[in-house]
Amino acid sequence: MKVAVECKSPLLQKSLELFLTSRLSSLKQCDIVIRDKECANDQRCLYVSSGANADLIKPFSKAQLIMALEKKYHKLTFQEAQEKKEEIEPMNFDILEKRIEFLTREYQTNIIRAVRAFYEE
Repeated sequence: MKVAVECKSPLLQKSLELFLTSRLSSLKQCDIVIRDKECANDQRCLYVSSGANADLIKPFSKAQLIMALEKKYHKLTFQEAQEKKEEIEPMNFDILEKRIEFLTREYQTNIIRAVRAFYEE
């Protein structure tokens, strides 16, 4: 998981960067963006604030931060999987049904032919 930090507060910015040194990435290449301002349209955004509507409420520990990031990452990957699943078109079984009907008729014809041949002898 790659994380970018974009905060107005320099103290919060530096703290998050220290907590996440091994996971830091650029804004273009990241999976999640941590911000201290609300971001309504960006699904990748993890909102950090002291308000009740925040994804991560201040003050927080490193463990709480990591858990919130993992929860957000799993939510994002689950949504992507669901979207891919919805994109797959439903299968058309018409060809399969016609093939089964053809094989069934052919099998029936062969059985009747074999029974007639047995009793005619």
